[in-house]
Amino acid sequence: MTRVLVTGALGFVGPYLVEALRRSYENNIEIIATAKKAGQHAMLGPVRAIDVTDRTAVEDAIVGSNPTHVMHLAGIAAPTAVNADPDEAWRVHLQGTLNLARVILKRAPDCWLINVGSALVYGESAKAGRALDENALLAPLDEYSASKAAADLALGPLIRSGLKCIRLRPFNHTGPGQSEAFVAPAFAVQIARIEARLAPPIICVGNLDAQRDFLDVRDVANAYALVMKNLERLESGTVLNIASGIPRRISDILASLIARSRVEISVEQDPMRQRPGDLPILLGDASRARRLLHWRPEYSFEDTLTALLNDCRARAVQ
Repeated sequence: MTRVLVTGALGFVGPYLVEALRRSYENNIEIIATAKKAGQHAMLGPVRAIDVTDRTAVEDAIVGSNPTHVMHLAGIAAPTAVNADPDEAWRVHLQGTLNLARVILKRAPDCWLINVGSALVYGESAKAGRALDENALLAPLDEYSASKAAADLALGPLIRSGLKCIRLRPFNHTGPGQSEAFVAPAFAVQIARIEARLAPPIICVGNLDAQRDFLDVRDVANAYALVMKNLERLESGTVLNIASGIPRRISDILASLIARSRVEISVEQDPMRQRPGDLPILLGDASRARRLLHWRPEYSFEDTLTALLNDCRARAVQ
């Protein structure tokens, strides 16, 4: 019986991942959803409390549930939140990941750890302007990406000591339910509030010239589920980019969302939304994932934006 413990299950990707896993395994799977605080979720059911920074709590969870796989999603998702409290980010991203890895290696050595990192670890390497594969140098530019890169690298010695681990580096992804701390939902929320007459017909924006590699969150969740299904063909230590390979200019995403609006909207620059040192482009090469997993994106980005805006509209009038 496949038994997967999911950390950070109440985050943006968690419910999509659980849905993808149940579909992939035809419900022949036990999913132990966990988060920092216990709760109840319509799709996940009961969610157990695990603070990954607490080594004892992690050990109790691993020993008590005896998972065959751990899907490690837990983290501080928004770089802006990390910059507000970088010490906590290092505790969660680095120490939390090490706690899981060390406990698994010691107490559940047959269990696979699938660590979900971030493509932002490539940082300075993206300035070359080309699509980055998994061999690109890790050159993080802020504490978010540095703490993610540190966790990614720290797993290396444990893998060499026998830890069964796959490291994932997803590029930007979006969809219904994502926080407005991220660019696409930030635009969509403003449009939804304007349509609901809760805000004046002006969208405030930061840098619109940057280009990013966007995926639908469902494609990302499907990729994670495929990793679990294809572990027999993956060596421990494998690194996989999850990316579309298509650069999308932020201004074009905004224009696409505004084109879907039911009212006239103007755009104004907001200096507070500008991020110094923002990368001009971050683009991924996911050839390895396509080759090893037979994965490729299925969802149209235009459909993704429509679903995102409709979700924000529903939330705006609640």
